[in-house]
Amino acid sequence: MAKPDEPGYYKQEDLLSVDLQPPRTGWMDTEVDFRPGNFIYPGKAKNLQVLDLPNAREWAVTDIDWQLPEAWQKTILDGMAERLGKYRSFKLFMDTCVRCGACADKCHFFIGSGDPKNMPVLRAELLRSIYRKDFTALGKVFGKMAGGRKLTEEVIKEWFYYFYQCTECRRCSVFCPFGIDTAEITMMGRELLGLLGLYVNWVIEPVANCYKFGNHLAIQPHGLVDTLEFMVGDIEEATGIKVDLPINKKGAEILFFTPSGDFVADPGIYTCMAYMVLFHELGIDYTWSTYASDGGNFGLFTSHEMMKRLNAKIYSEAERLGVKWILGGECGHMWRVINQYMDTMNGPADFLEIPKSMVTGTVFERASSTKVVHIMEFLADIIHHGKLKLDP
Repeated sequence: MAKPDEPGYYKQEDLLSVDLQPPRTGWMDTEVDFRPGNFIYPGKAKNLQVLDLPNAREWAVTDIDWQLPEAWQKTILDGMAERLGKYRSFKLFMDTCVRCGACADKCHFFIGSGDPKNMPVLRAELLRSIYRKDFTALGKVFGKMAGGRKLTEEVIKEWFYYFYQCTECRRCSVFCPFGIDTAEITMMGRELLGLLGLYVNWVIEPVANCYKFGNHLAIQPHGLVDTLEFMVGDIEEATGIKVDLPINKKGAEILFFTPSGDFVADPGIYTCMAYMVLFHELGIDYTWSTYASDGGNFGLFTSHEMMKRLNAKIYSEAERLGVKWILGGECGHMWRVINQYMDTMNGPADFLEIPKSMVTGTVFERASSTKVVHIMEFLADIIHHGKLKLDP
C-alpha cells in the first residue's frame, strides 16, 4: 500500500474535488488539522546544528509537545519587535491591508486546497493578528474585537502549517491595490519560527548542504568535476566536438554558476551541456567554481540572514579567482535573491567591473550594481547582433 509521501496514495478525483465552503467556525477558532500527507516533515537536528541554529532536536509534527524552548513567547515577540524596527516594509504591511480579497484567487495553494487560511490575505492575518494584540493600542485594549489574539502554541502550529504553504511567487502582490508583498510577510513568519528551531526539512537540509559544500545537493568538489567531465564526454559522443572545461581558473573573464539541479536532473543536465556548448562555440573566457557551484538560494525560504550567508560565496569566489564579472544560469529563487537582495546584503562588489559582453561589446548597465547578468539576457544580446549561427 502506498504511503502518504508517495503519489499512489492519492486518488485523482479526490485531488480535483476542492471544497471552497469555509468552515462553520471563525478562522481564529479553527484549529489546524494535521493529517498524514498534508504537512511537511520538520527539519532534522543535524541540519540545524550545521548552521548553528537554535533548539536543534528530533521531533515530529504529529507530536503533542513540539519541545519549544523556554520563554518562547518572549523570543517570538522580541524577534517581531526587532524586525518591525529593522524593516519599514514589514511595519507598513502589518498596518495597511484592508482585506479586500483581491489576492485570494491568485494563490495556487488556495485554489488547490480551498482552505481560507491559504488565501494570501488570511495567511498574512495569522501574523498580523499577533501584531495587533501586542504592538497596537487598540489590540492591547480590545483584543479579538480589534482583530488581535494571544500568542499560543496552537498559533505556532498554525504558522508552521500555513507559512510553508507559500512558494514566495509574489503573484498576490501583483494584484494587491496597496502593493503589499505577502511573500515578505510569509518570510517574516518563517524567520520567527526559526527562532524556535521550527524549520521544514525540504528547505533546511539543502541550506545546510549549500553552507557546507557550496551547493544544495552536497556535491563535493571532486564529484562536481567528475559530473562535468561526464557531460563533456556525452557532448563529444553526440557531436564529435570536445568542449573546454575550465574549473577554478584564475584570471578568467567570467565566473559562471547555475542551480545544482542542472548537474544531476533531467532536463537540467541538457541545459548545463548547452551552456558548455554555447561557451565553446563563442570562445567565452569563463570558469566554473567547485566552491561556489550553485547559484540557487534556499535561504530565500528560510530567512534574510540565511540568504546572505549562502550568497556570500559567490562574491567571495569571484574575488578569489580574479574574474571581471559574473554570469548566471536560470533559476527562480536564485534570481529573486540576486535581483532583490544581493547588492544590499553582500555588496557592493566594487572589485568587479560592470559586465560587458566580449562578443558584442554591449555593456549591461542594468547589472552595474550586482555585476551579475542572466544567461538569457546575455544570449539574447548575442542573437540580436547576429553573432551566433543558428540552424533555422
